[in-house]
Amino acid sequence: MADRVTVIGWDGSPLTAAARSALGAATLVAGAAHHLALPEVPRGAERIRLGSAALAARRIAGHRGTAVVLADGDPGFFGVVRTLRAPEFGLEVEVVPAVSSVATAFARAGMPWDDAQVVVAHRRTLRRAVNVCRAHTKVAVLTSPGAGPAELGLLLDGVHRTFVICEELGTEREQVTVVTSEKAADHTWRDPNVVIVIGGPVGPAGTAEGGGWIAGRDPGTGARGWALPAEAYGGDLGEGEGELLRAAQLARLGPRVGDLVWDIGCGSGAFAAEAARAGAAVIAVDQDFAACARTEAAARGFGVQLQIVRGTAPHVLEDLPEPDVVRVGGGGAAVVSAVADRRPQRIVTHAATRDAAERVGRDLTEHGYQVQCALVQSVELDTRAWTETERSVAFLLSGLLPDRTV
Repeated sequence: MADRVTVIGWDGSPLTAAARSALGAATLVAGAAHHLALPEVPRGAERIRLGSAALAARRIAGHRGTAVVLADGDPGFFGVVRTLRAPEFGLEVEVVPAVSSVATAFARAGMPWDDAQVVVAHRRTLRRAVNVCRAHTKVAVLTSPGAGPAELGLLLDGVHRTFVICEELGTEREQVTVVTSEKAADHTWRDPNVVIVIGGPVGPAGTAEGGGWIAGRDPGTGARGWALPAEAYGGDLGEGEGELLRAAQLARLGPRVGDLVWDIGCGSGAFAAEAARAGAAVIAVDQDFAACARTEAAARGFGVQLQIVRGTAPHVLEDLPEPDVVRVGGGGAAVVSAVADRRPQRIVTHAATRDAAERVGRDLTEHGYQVQCALVQSVELDTRAWTETERSVAFLLSGLLPDRTV
Protein backbone atom coordinates (compact mmCIF):
# COMPACT_ATOMS: atom_id res chain seq x y z
CA MET A 1 0.00 0.00 0.00
CA ALA A 2 1.15 3.54 -0.70
CA ASP A 3 2.74 5.14 2.34
CA ARG A 4 0.94 8.41 1.64
CA VAL A 5 -1.34 9.77 -1.10
CA THR A 6 -1.41 13.49 -1.73
CA VAL A 7 -3.99 14.88 -4.13
CA ILE A 8 -2.90 18.18 -5.66
CA GLY A 9 -5.39 20.49 -7.32
CA TRP A 10 -4.02 22.41 -10.30
CA ASP A 11 -5.62 25.53 -11.75
CA GLY A 12 -2.76 26.72 -13.97
CA SER A 13 -1.13 28.88 -11.33
CA PRO A 14 2.32 28.03 -9.85
CA LEU A 15 2.27 25.12 -7.40
CA THR A 16 2.35 25.98 -3.72
CA ALA A 17 5.32 25.06 -1.54
CA ALA A 18 3.31 22.19 -0.02
CA ALA A 19 2.42 20.87 -3.48
CA ARG A 20 6.02 21.10 -4.73
CA SER A 21 7.31 19.31 -1.65
CA ALA A 22 4.82 16.45 -2.00
CA LEU A 23 5.45 16.14 -5.73
CA GLY A 24 9.22 16.17 -5.31
CA ALA A 25 9.05 13.20 -2.92
CA ALA A 26 6.65 11.16 -5.06
CA THR A 27 7.58 7.73 -6.36
CA LEU A 28 4.28 7.47 -8.29
CA VAL A 29 2.43 10.30 -10.01
CA ALA A 30 -1.03 10.00 -11.57
CA GLY A 31 -2.68 12.66 -13.68
CA ALA A 32 -3.72 13.78 -17.13
CA ALA A 33 -1.13 14.19 -19.89
CA HIS A 34 -0.66 17.91 -19.22
CA HIS A 35 -0.13 17.20 -15.51
CA LEU A 36 2.49 14.52 -16.14
CA ALA A 37 4.36 16.97 -18.40
CA LEU A 38 4.90 19.45 -15.55
CA PRO A 39 8.62 20.02 -14.84
CA GLU A 40 8.05 19.39 -11.12
CA VAL A 41 7.22 15.71 -11.73
CA PRO A 42 10.28 13.64 -10.69
CA ARG A 43 11.98 11.90 -13.60
CA GLY A 44 12.26 8.60 -11.80
CA ALA A 45 8.65 8.44 -10.60
CA GLU A 46 6.25 5.90 -12.03
CA ARG A 47 3.64 7.72 -14.11
CA ILE A 48 -0.03 6.74 -14.52
CA ARG A 49 -2.27 8.39 -17.08
CA LEU A 50 -5.43 9.20 -15.14
CA GLY A 51 -8.41 7.85 -17.04
CA SER A 52 -10.51 5.73 -14.71
CA ALA A 53 -10.11 7.04 -11.16
CA ALA A 54 -11.00 3.61 -9.76
CA LEU A 55 -8.29 1.84 -11.78
CA ALA A 56 -5.76 4.46 -10.72
CA ALA A 57 -6.80 4.01 -7.07
CA ARG A 58 -6.15 0.25 -7.32
CA ARG A 59 -2.70 0.87 -8.79
CA ILE A 60 -1.93 3.36 -6.03
CA ALA A 61 -3.19 0.98 -3.34
CA GLY A 62 -0.72 -1.64 -4.57
CA HIS A 63 2.22 0.77 -4.77
CA ARG A 64 4.99 0.73 -2.15
CA GLY A 65 6.04 4.34 -1.82
CA THR A 66 4.67 7.86 -1.91
CA ALA A 67 1.93 8.68 -4.44
CA VAL A 68 0.69 11.99 -5.80
CA VAL A 69 -2.47 12.49 -7.84
CA LEU A 70 -2.76 15.67 -9.91
CA ALA A 71 -6.24 16.89 -10.84
CA ASP A 72 -7.67 20.01 -12.46
CA GLY A 73 -9.28 22.55 -10.16
CA ASP A 74 -10.43 21.57 -6.70
CA PRO A 75 -10.14 17.75 -6.53
CA GLY A 76 -12.67 17.64 -3.70
CA PHE A 77 -15.41 19.23 -5.82
CA PHE A 78 -16.82 16.53 -8.12
CA GLY A 79 -13.26 15.24 -8.24
CA VAL A 80 -11.00 12.28 -7.62
CA VAL A 81 -10.93 12.61 -3.82
CA ARG A 82 -14.27 10.83 -3.44
CA THR A 83 -12.99 7.77 -5.30
CA LEU A 84 -9.65 7.67 -3.52
CA ARG A 85 -11.34 7.81 -0.11
CA ALA A 86 -13.59 4.83 -0.86
CA PRO A 87 -13.21 2.21 1.92
CA GLU A 88 -12.19 -0.61 -0.46
CA PHE A 89 -8.90 1.11 -1.30
CA GLY A 90 -7.88 1.82 2.30
CA LEU A 91 -5.91 4.94 1.36
CA GLU A 92 -4.95 7.80 3.65
CA VAL A 93 -5.48 10.92 1.56
CA GLU A 94 -4.17 14.45 1.98
CA VAL A 95 -5.51 17.21 -0.26
CA VAL A 96 -3.86 20.38 -1.53
CA PRO A 97 -6.81 22.25 -3.09
CA ALA A 98 -6.90 24.77 -5.89
CA VAL A 99 -9.54 27.09 -7.31
CA SER A 100 -12.33 24.96 -8.78
CA SER A 101 -12.85 25.04 -12.52
CA VAL A 102 -16.42 26.26 -11.91
CA ALA A 103 -15.20 29.24 -9.89
CA THR A 104 -12.59 29.96 -12.56
CA ALA A 105 -15.17 29.78 -15.34
CA PHE A 106 -17.46 32.26 -13.64
CA ALA A 107 -14.49 34.52 -12.92
CA ARG A 108 -13.58 34.49 -16.62
CA ALA A 109 -17.20 35.40 -17.39
CA GLY A 110 -17.18 38.14 -14.72
CA MET A 111 -20.30 36.72 -13.06
CA PRO A 112 -21.31 35.73 -9.51
CA TRP A 113 -22.15 32.08 -9.09
CA ASP A 114 -23.66 31.63 -5.64
CA ASP A 115 -27.05 31.51 -7.39
CA ALA A 116 -25.97 28.89 -9.94
CA GLN A 117 -26.79 25.21 -10.17
CA VAL A 118 -23.76 22.97 -10.78
CA VAL A 119 -24.13 19.64 -12.57
CA VAL A 120 -21.83 16.99 -14.01
CA ALA A 121 -22.60 15.68 -17.48
CA HIS A 122 -21.50 12.19 -18.46
CA ARG A 123 -23.05 10.14 -21.23
CA ARG A 124 -25.38 8.50 -18.70
CA THR A 125 -26.33 11.76 -16.96
CA LEU A 126 -26.39 14.12 -19.96
CA ARG A 127 -30.19 14.14 -20.29
CA ARG A 128 -30.66 15.00 -16.62
CA ALA A 129 -28.05 17.78 -16.85
CA VAL A 130 -29.96 19.20 -19.82
CA ASN A 131 -33.18 19.11 -17.78
CA VAL A 132 -31.50 21.22 -15.10
CA CYS A 133 -30.50 23.69 -17.82
CA ARG A 134 -34.13 23.78 -18.97
CA ALA A 135 -35.40 24.48 -15.46
CA HIS A 136 -32.89 27.03 -14.16
CA THR A 137 -31.55 30.36 -15.36
CA LYS A 138 -27.89 29.85 -14.45
CA VAL A 139 -26.20 26.45 -14.58
CA ALA A 140 -22.55 25.40 -14.70
CA VAL A 141 -22.04 22.10 -16.50
CA LEU A 142 -18.85 20.11 -15.93
CA THR A 143 -18.67 18.23 -19.21
CA SER A 144 -16.97 15.06 -20.39
CA PRO A 145 -16.19 13.52 -23.81
CA GLY A 146 -19.48 12.77 -25.55
CA ALA A 147 -21.38 15.01 -23.16
CA GLY A 148 -20.07 18.45 -24.07
CA PRO A 149 -21.33 21.79 -25.40
CA ALA A 150 -22.47 20.39 -28.76
CA GLU A 151 -24.55 17.64 -27.15
CA LEU A 152 -26.03 20.11 -24.64
CA GLY A 153 -27.06 22.41 -27.47
CA LEU A 154 -28.66 19.63 -29.49
CA LEU A 155 -30.74 18.37 -26.55
CA LEU A 156 -31.88 21.90 -25.68
CA ASP A 157 -33.71 22.09 -29.01
CA GLY A 158 -36.53 24.62 -28.74
CA VAL A 159 -35.14 26.24 -25.57
CA HIS A 160 -32.97 29.32 -26.13
CA ARG A 161 -29.96 29.62 -23.86
CA THR A 162 -26.62 31.43 -23.97
CA PHE A 163 -23.50 29.30 -23.55
CA VAL A 164 -20.26 30.61 -22.06
CA ILE A 165 -17.82 27.84 -22.97
CA CYS A 166 -14.49 27.80 -21.13
CA GLU A 167 -11.99 25.43 -22.73
CA GLU A 168 -8.79 24.11 -21.11
CA LEU A 169 -8.89 26.53 -18.19
CA GLY A 170 -5.52 27.32 -16.66
CA THR A 171 -3.50 26.23 -19.69
CA GLU A 172 -1.83 28.21 -22.47
CA ARG A 173 -4.68 27.12 -24.77
CA GLU A 174 -7.40 28.51 -22.51
CA GLN A 175 -10.26 30.04 -24.50
CA VAL A 176 -13.63 31.52 -23.55
CA THR A 177 -16.38 31.62 -26.19
CA VAL A 178 -19.95 32.95 -25.99
CA VAL A 179 -22.49 31.37 -28.36
CA THR A 180 -26.21 30.68 -28.41
CA SER A 181 -27.21 27.12 -27.59
CA GLU A 182 -28.39 26.39 -31.13
CA LYS A 183 -24.92 27.32 -32.48
CA ALA A 184 -22.96 25.12 -30.06
CA ALA A 185 -23.30 22.04 -32.27
CA ASP A 186 -21.59 23.87 -35.15
CA HIS A 187 -18.18 23.77 -33.42
CA THR A 188 -15.72 21.18 -32.13
CA TRP A 189 -14.82 21.95 -28.52
CA ARG A 190 -11.65 21.00 -26.68
CA ASP A 191 -11.76 18.96 -23.46
CA PRO A 192 -11.80 19.65 -20.64
CA ASN A 193 -14.33 22.45 -20.66
CA VAL A 194 -16.94 24.04 -18.44
CA VAL A 195 -20.17 25.40 -19.92
CA ILE A 196 -22.08 28.18 -18.18
CA VAL A 197 -25.67 28.02 -19.40
CA ILE A 198 -27.63 31.24 -18.97
CA GLY A 199 -31.09 32.33 -20.02
CA GLY A 200 -34.81 32.40 -19.55
CA PRO A 201 -36.95 35.16 -18.07
CA VAL A 202 -37.19 35.44 -14.30
CA GLY A 203 -40.39 36.66 -12.69
CA PRO A 204 -40.89 38.38 -9.34
CA ALA A 205 -40.64 35.16 -7.37
CA GLY A 206 -37.19 34.41 -8.73
CA THR A 207 -35.54 37.72 -7.82
CA ALA A 208 -33.56 38.35 -4.66
CA GLU A 209 -32.33 41.81 -3.72
CA GLY A 210 -28.72 41.85 -2.63
CA GLY A 211 -28.25 38.14 -3.32
CA GLY A 212 -29.53 35.11 -1.45
CA TRP A 213 -28.50 33.23 1.67
CA ILE A 214 -28.07 29.75 0.18
CA ALA A 215 -26.19 28.53 -2.88
CA GLY A 216 -28.37 27.65 -5.84
CA ARG A 217 -32.05 28.52 -6.03
CA ASP A 218 -33.39 30.24 -2.92
CA PRO A 219 -36.17 27.99 -1.54
CA GLY A 220 -37.64 30.92 0.38
CA THR A 221 -38.78 32.86 -2.68
CA GLY A 222 -42.33 32.69 -3.99
CA ALA A 223 -45.53 31.51 -2.39
CA ARG A 224 -45.40 29.09 0.52
CA GLY A 225 -47.18 25.79 0.10
CA TRP A 226 -48.34 23.58 -2.76
CA ALA A 227 -51.63 23.07 -4.57
CA LEU A 228 -52.34 26.76 -4.29
CA PRO A 229 -55.91 28.07 -4.67
CA ALA A 230 -57.39 29.34 -7.91
CA GLU A 231 -56.71 32.96 -6.99
CA ALA A 232 -52.98 32.30 -7.31
CA TYR A 233 -53.53 31.50 -11.00
CA GLY A 234 -55.78 34.36 -11.93
CA GLY A 235 -59.23 32.91 -11.31
CA ASP A 236 -61.22 29.76 -11.99
CA LEU A 237 -59.38 26.51 -12.56
CA GLY A 238 -60.40 24.02 -15.20
CA GLU A 239 -61.71 20.51 -14.75
CA GLY A 240 -59.14 18.30 -13.06
CA GLU A 241 -57.16 21.24 -11.67
CA GLY A 242 -58.76 21.49 -8.23
CA GLU A 243 -56.45 21.94 -5.26
CA LEU A 244 -56.83 18.51 -3.67
CA LEU A 245 -56.69 16.59 -6.94
CA ARG A 246 -53.64 18.60 -8.00
CA ALA A 247 -51.96 17.90 -4.66
CA ALA A 248 -52.57 14.18 -5.14
CA GLN A 249 -51.21 14.31 -8.69
CA LEU A 250 -48.04 16.07 -7.53
CA ALA A 251 -47.62 13.52 -4.73
CA ARG A 252 -48.01 10.56 -7.10
CA LEU A 253 -45.52 11.96 -9.65
CA GLY A 254 -42.97 13.47 -7.25
CA PRO A 255 -41.24 15.81 -9.74
CA ARG A 256 -37.65 16.63 -8.78
CA VAL A 257 -34.47 18.28 -10.02
CA GLY A 258 -33.21 16.57 -13.17
CA ASP A 259 -36.66 15.33 -14.23
CA LEU A 260 -38.49 16.32 -17.37
CA VAL A 261 -42.24 16.60 -16.75
CA TRP A 262 -44.87 16.65 -19.47
CA ASP A 263 -48.10 18.41 -18.50
CA ILE A 264 -50.56 17.56 -21.27
CA GLY A 265 -53.65 19.71 -21.22
CA CYS A 266 -52.00 22.29 -18.98
CA GLY A 267 -55.11 24.48 -18.63
CA SER A 268 -54.36 27.31 -16.24
CA GLY A 269 -50.74 26.26 -15.78
CA ALA A 270 -51.26 25.47 -12.09
CA PHE A 271 -49.77 21.97 -12.18
CA ALA A 272 -46.96 22.96 -14.57
CA ALA A 273 -45.90 25.90 -12.40
CA GLU A 274 -45.88 23.83 -9.23
CA ALA A 275 -43.88 21.01 -10.83
CA ALA A 276 -41.36 23.64 -11.95
CA ARG A 277 -41.24 25.09 -8.44
CA ALA A 278 -40.03 21.64 -7.32
CA GLY A 279 -36.99 22.14 -9.58
CA ALA A 280 -38.08 19.93 -12.49
CA ALA A 281 -37.99 20.89 -16.14
CA VAL A 282 -41.51 21.14 -17.54
CA ILE A 283 -43.01 21.05 -21.02
CA ALA A 284 -46.61 22.26 -20.88
CA VAL A 285 -48.83 21.22 -23.79
CA ASP A 286 -52.26 22.53 -24.75
CA GLN A 287 -54.15 23.07 -27.98
CA ASP A 288 -55.88 26.19 -26.65
CA PHE A 289 -54.14 29.52 -27.15
CA ALA A 290 -55.68 31.01 -24.00
CA ALA A 291 -54.49 28.06 -21.89
CA CYS A 292 -50.95 28.52 -23.20
CA ALA A 293 -51.12 32.24 -22.37
CA ARG A 294 -52.37 31.53 -18.83
CA THR A 295 -49.61 28.98 -18.32
CA GLU A 296 -47.00 31.46 -19.48
CA ALA A 297 -48.41 34.04 -17.05
CA ALA A 298 -48.32 31.51 -14.19
CA ALA A 299 -44.68 30.70 -14.93
CA ARG A 300 -43.77 34.38 -15.06
CA GLY A 301 -45.60 35.07 -11.82
CA PHE A 302 -43.79 32.31 -9.94
CA GLY A 303 -40.41 32.96 -11.56
CA VAL A 304 -40.04 29.47 -13.03
CA GLN A 305 -38.94 28.20 -16.42
CA LEU A 306 -41.42 26.38 -18.66
CA GLN A 307 -41.41 25.36 -22.28
CA ILE A 308 -44.92 25.78 -23.67
CA VAL A 309 -45.94 23.81 -26.76
CA ARG A 310 -49.22 24.57 -28.48
CA GLY A 311 -50.71 21.63 -30.31
CA THR A 312 -53.06 18.68 -30.16
CA ALA A 313 -52.03 15.49 -28.37
CA PRO A 314 -51.08 12.82 -29.12
CA HIS A 315 -49.59 14.04 -32.44
CA VAL A 316 -47.73 16.98 -30.90
CA LEU A 317 -45.95 14.63 -28.48
CA GLU A 318 -43.96 12.83 -31.18
CA ASP A 319 -41.12 15.35 -31.31
CA LEU A 320 -40.87 16.10 -27.58
CA PRO A 321 -37.83 14.87 -25.64
CA GLU A 322 -38.06 11.85 -23.36
CA PRO A 323 -40.14 12.49 -20.21
CA ASP A 324 -39.55 11.12 -16.73
CA VAL A 325 -43.06 11.70 -15.38
CA VAL A 326 -46.24 12.80 -17.12
CA ARG A 327 -49.54 14.33 -16.08
CA VAL A 328 -52.34 13.87 -18.60
CA GLY A 329 -54.90 16.56 -17.86
CA GLY A 330 -56.86 16.09 -21.06
CA GLY A 331 -57.21 13.83 -24.08
CA GLY A 332 -58.45 10.65 -22.45
CA ALA A 333 -57.35 7.08 -23.07
CA ALA A 334 -55.81 7.75 -26.49
CA VAL A 335 -53.37 10.28 -25.09
CA VAL A 336 -52.56 8.13 -22.07
CA SER A 337 -51.78 5.23 -24.41
CA ALA A 338 -49.49 7.40 -26.55
CA VAL A 339 -47.69 8.60 -23.43
CA ALA A 340 -47.25 5.03 -22.17
CA ASP A 341 -45.56 4.17 -25.48
CA ARG A 342 -42.78 6.62 -24.50
CA ARG A 343 -42.18 4.69 -21.24
CA PRO A 344 -41.98 7.45 -18.61
CA GLN A 345 -41.44 6.17 -15.10
CA ARG A 346 -44.75 7.55 -13.81
CA ILE A 347 -48.02 8.67 -15.37
CA VAL A 348 -50.91 10.31 -13.60
CA THR A 349 -54.34 11.21 -14.96
CA HIS A 350 -57.96 11.40 -13.87
CA ALA A 351 -61.33 10.26 -15.12
CA ALA A 352 -64.85 11.48 -14.49
CA THR A 353 -66.50 8.03 -14.51
CA ARG A 354 -65.59 4.54 -13.37
CA ASP A 355 -65.93 3.15 -16.91
CA ALA A 356 -63.43 5.71 -18.23
CA ALA A 357 -61.08 4.96 -15.34
CA GLU A 358 -61.25 1.23 -16.10
CA ARG A 359 -60.39 1.82 -19.78
CA VAL A 360 -57.35 3.88 -18.88
CA GLY A 361 -56.30 1.44 -16.15
CA ARG A 362 -56.50 -1.56 -18.49
CA ASP A 363 -54.43 0.23 -21.11
CA LEU A 364 -51.73 1.16 -18.61
CA THR A 365 -51.63 -2.43 -17.36
CA GLU A 366 -51.20 -3.71 -20.92
CA HIS A 367 -48.25 -1.33 -21.28
CA GLY A 368 -46.59 -2.92 -18.25
CA TYR A 369 -47.47 -0.29 -15.65
CA GLN A 370 -48.50 -1.01 -12.07
CA VAL A 371 -51.81 0.85 -11.72
CA GLN A 372 -53.39 2.54 -8.73
CA CYS A 373 -56.82 4.17 -8.71
CA ALA A 374 -58.55 6.18 -6.00
CA LEU A 375 -61.83 8.05 -5.86
CA VAL A 376 -61.00 11.58 -4.78
CA GLN A 377 -63.85 13.70 -3.47
CA SER A 378 -63.56 17.24 -2.18
CA VAL A 379 -66.21 19.44 -0.63
CA GLU A 380 -65.65 23.16 -0.10
CA LEU A 381 -67.44 24.85 2.77
CA ASP A 382 -68.31 28.45 3.47
CA THR A 383 -66.88 28.75 6.97
CA ARG A 384 -69.13 31.68 7.84
CA ALA A 385 -72.22 29.47 7.70
CA TRP A 386 -70.50 26.06 7.34
CA THR A 387 -72.52 25.33 4.25
CA GLU A 388 -71.36 23.46 1.19
CA THR A 389 -70.33 25.70 -1.72
CA GLU A 390 -68.77 23.26 -4.18
CA ARG A 391 -68.27 19.52 -4.58
CA SER A 392 -65.99 17.69 -7.00
CA VAL A 393 -65.41 13.99 -7.62
CA ALA A 394 -62.76 12.36 -9.80
CA PHE A 395 -61.03 9.02 -10.24
CA LEU A 396 -57.29 9.51 -9.77
CA LEU A 397 -55.22 7.02 -11.76
CA SER A 398 -51.47 6.56 -11.67
CA GLY A 399 -49.15 4.12 -13.34
CA LEU A 400 -45.64 3.16 -12.24
CA LEU A 401 -43.20 1.46 -14.61
CA PRO A 402 -41.30 -0.97 -12.36
CA ASP A 403 -38.34 -1.55 -14.72
CA ARG A 404 -37.46 2.15 -14.89
CA THR A 405 -36.00 3.48 -11.65
CA VAL A 406 -34.68 6.92 -12.72
